[in-house]
Amino acid sequence: MATHQVFNQVPPLEGYDLFQTDRTLTDILRQLAPETDFVDARALGQLAGKAEWIERGRLANEYPPELHAFTARGERIDEVRYHPAWHDLMRVATERGLHAAAWADPRPHPQLRRAVGFYLWSQVEAGHVCPISMTAAAIPAIRHQPELAAQWEPHITARIYDPVLAPFAEKSSALCGMAMTEKQGGSDVRANTTTATPQGASGGGNAYTLVGHKWFCSAPMCDVFFVLAQAPGGLTCFLVPRILPDGTRNSFLIQRLKSKLGNRSNASAEIEFDGTHAWAVGEEGRGVATIAAMINQTRLDCALGSAALMRQALAQAIHHASHRMSFGKLLVEHPSMSNVLADLALESEAATLLALRLADLADAPTGDRHASVLKRIGTGIGKFWICKRAVAHVGEAIEALGGNGYVEESMMPRLYREVPVNSVWEGSGNINALDILRVLRKEPESVEALRAEYEPLRNEARVRDALALVERYLSAAPEDLEGSVRVLVERLALLWQAALVRKYSPQDVADAFIETRFGERSSIYGAISAKIPFARIVERAAPVS
Repeated sequence: MATHQVFNQVPPLEGYDLFQTDRTLTDILRQLAPETDFVDARALGQLAGKAEWIERGRLANEYPPELHAFTARGERIDEVRYHPAWHDLMRVATERGLHAAAWADPRPHPQLRRAVGFYLWSQVEAGHVCPISMTAAAIPAIRHQPELAAQWEPHITARIYDPVLAPFAEKSSALCGMAMTEKQGGSDVRANTTTATPQGASGGGNAYTLVGHKWFCSAPMCDVFFVLAQAPGGLTCFLVPRILPDGTRNSFLIQRLKSKLGNRSNASAEIEFDGTHAWAVGEEGRGVATIAAMINQTRLDCALGSAALMRQALAQAIHHASHRMSFGKLLVEHPSMSNVLADLALESEAATLLALRLADLADAPTGDRHASVLKRIGTGIGKFWICKRAVAHVGEAIEALGGNGYVEESMMPRLYREVPVNSVWEGSGNINALDILRVLRKEPESVEALRAEYEPLRNEARVRDALALVERYLSAAPEDLEGSVRVLVERLALLWQAALVRKYSPQDVADAFIETRFGERSSIYGAISAKIPFARIVERAAPVS
């Protein structure tokens, strides 16, 4: 005799189209790029919802990478080995151009196309997009040294996945990593102690020898790395290949892999340089300036990745609530649950709009000064705010599933472990906020660029106090702002998101966002006014299975 029957359990969210069912995404794309089909993203959205790819995302996390420092004969190889699911995910990401292919894409809106794909595919598994992001960011950095760019760029932009460590001449493509952080400095890279000694002539494009350590090196099986080290002329950016032109292995000693809170599919290593061959990218002493463009790109991906995690957590929560019965009704039919889900949906929509607006700015012509300064300050604003909001957002979404959201069989624990990393990577909150303050000080045009973005709010009575507060902050002496810079960045982000939802979202969604973020605000999700149209907002955000 059966002891029980299984009923009132929710089927897995699979077999759905992540692109077509994301109305926030499709709405803004119709307005940002009305003549563009986004055929690649449509195909990727269908692939990302298939059960077999969702399972690969699980496997890549269930079986994390392992360090194999030596062969059985004691030869040092310093290799990291991954589960086959990792390679499957990486192959899709590179073949679909989510890495650096946008830099060689002749079609309109190449960076926006790439960003949409990155946002969709990150929802399957977020760890493997770390090397994908770093490879995308490599191009603006390597272009500081034209002869190195001419050699490497065709490999970096190639839509081929070639994970084998081999000499450059034998490779069909190349992935790029970064190794900036050291034990004693953290975000203060000017405190780095790794030394770079010229092998002959000094300066950009010339060969050096590195000695030192790096406390964090993400994706250590990449083909080439950007590294900061102290040259005779000061902190300098270097290109470090894993395999040298003669086929020998560069001195790239992986001492251990980090045991991390999340991001488990992606290897992060501590490495040592001991007579390591490197080539200078840019002039000596210009390392921070050289690497700045790379970091700005990876910060954009942090914002996109956090928006993706929020969207996936929201989709899981609404799917669960739409199938699970409680006290005689579906969970989604309970006003208290509908309130929470609607609030989460508003947050996710605003995050997606801001991330995609930043991606759209990356496609602006080189001479577009407004886009240039807005991108510089806006990327920091988006990275700071979206990544911070994502942590609480995913935590609340777990509660919508109850105990089922707390067990590993669901996707939710993985999303929750993953989401803090984007706040930490590429400068944590204070670093981003101080960078924003630096741009405001050095480029007064950035203030006017932000004001232009707020134009859709000019008649919104509910945001007047926030606008007035921002203006007071911006008119203060720069030295008086550092202690309250987080408050300023929060208001800048919220105002920008409000302007975007007013411009790109349905009127009731925009009204609800502005009312809940600038009216009587609560510190918790699901405490919004009962006059907000919960059901319509939740229905708009629902994944259709």
